[in-house]
Amino acid sequence: MSEKMKVAVVSLGCAKNQVDAELMMARLAEAGYAFVDEPGVSDIVLLNTCGFITAAKEEGIEWLGELITLKNEGRIKYIAVTGCLSERYREEFSKEYPEVDAIVGISEYEHIADIFAEMTGGARLCRFGAKESHSMEGDRILSTLPHYAYLRIADGCDNRCSYCAIPQIRGRFRSRSMENIVREAEALAKGGVKELVIIAQDVTRYGFDLYKKLALPELLDRLCEIEGLKWIRLLYCYPERITDELIDCIKKQDKIVKYLDIPLQHCDGDILKKMNRRGDEASLRELIAKLRREIPGITLRTTFITGFPGETEEQFNALGEFAQDMRFERMGCFAYSEEENTPAAGFSDMLDEEVREHRKEILEEQQDARVAELYEAMIGSEVEVVVEGFDRYLEHYFGRSAMFAPEIDGMIYFTAPSERGLLIGDFVQIKIDNVVDNNLVGEVV
Repeated sequence: MSEKMKVAVVSLGCAKNQVDAELMMARLAEAGYAFVDEPGVSDIVLLNTCGFITAAKEEGIEWLGELITLKNEGRIKYIAVTGCLSERYREEFSKEYPEVDAIVGISEYEHIADIFAEMTGGARLCRFGAKESHSMEGDRILSTLPHYAYLRIADGCDNRCSYCAIPQIRGRFRSRSMENIVREAEALAKGGVKELVIIAQDVTRYGFDLYKKLALPELLDRLCEIEGLKWIRLLYCYPERITDELIDCIKKQDKIVKYLDIPLQHCDGDILKKMNRRGDEASLRELIAKLRREIPGITLRTTFITGFPGETEEQFNALGEFAQDMRFERMGCFAYSEEENTPAAGFSDMLDEEVREHRKEILEEQQDARVAELYEAMIGSEVEVVVEGFDRYLEHYFGRSAMFAPEIDGMIYFTAPSERGLLIGDFVQIKIDNVVDNNLVGEVV
């Protein structure tokens, strides 16, 4: 192209979506497009949407409305919409948003440069194919800070939880080959990445489709051999596939941070059965106790759904007691979101939205109190922190320890002597000396 067209990429939702955006950016850069941060100064906006729950869909629609306004004002020329929302509502998008120039399904990401060429040539496109042909391979332009990157090891999901639309959107579970994953991780490490965050809809299922076994421990052992990597972090582990082999791998490998994200969703056996999930309160208590016993100091993150159809007050109270007893260091909570074409959406015993939200708020308030107690107990301790920036208003650096996952767990704020000249990506020892608004505060040792 004679003059580089400017593209702004807006990627919503989870880290898996973010990786898709990074893959598309690399293909667009190779085709000669340039990138800008602000949609209002671009020629093209690529909106990569999330379609997981109602709040995510509303965010995508709100962004789309803003972009259409920019286009009508003549400030941008083209709008391309990708991601889970466009995949899920392809026909509705095409009919309801004529201002959108390209509606792209997940299987077409590797052709995004060709799609842009047709779009800027005057065509209005709606491109979809088989979900399972979605490519997870290729170069990426990282959108994270340079010292960490997400490493996707699979896409799709076979768990078929009754409340979840992901299998409809992303298709069946598909693992990447171990060789391709290791090759990408080696390239990331050579590029300066120190922390790999392992992601998939279910990382613990990795390899079952390709190798007929749960191959995550073997993959982790190979990743730990890569020079330059310091931290390897696991997100989205399903409780029934946290095997003794995986626990032993986490214990013996120093590079694997002692942090697990285990989305439990509930503890009541009847609710879990309605969710099409396995286990009950006794088995989950046993798992958490085992993890705490076998991996001392482990940080556990989980998520819960409140107000699932049929959830009684007694079942909710049991969930609150369970969370209190397990004392999760990190916890996210979602009020049940009714997703069309999922089994749970057809259940007759729906709870009022006010009840769902109120129960969510109760759990969140309890978690805030637990985190406050955890942080107070950390005063006087020393932790290793990776520097992620400097807040000029607070005049403090900020960063993360191993118990903080990127973008979801907050930051530790700290001071350092001016002669230290800290840079983003540096690792330093911090002594915790205060807690302010549920934030750890300290100073460089």
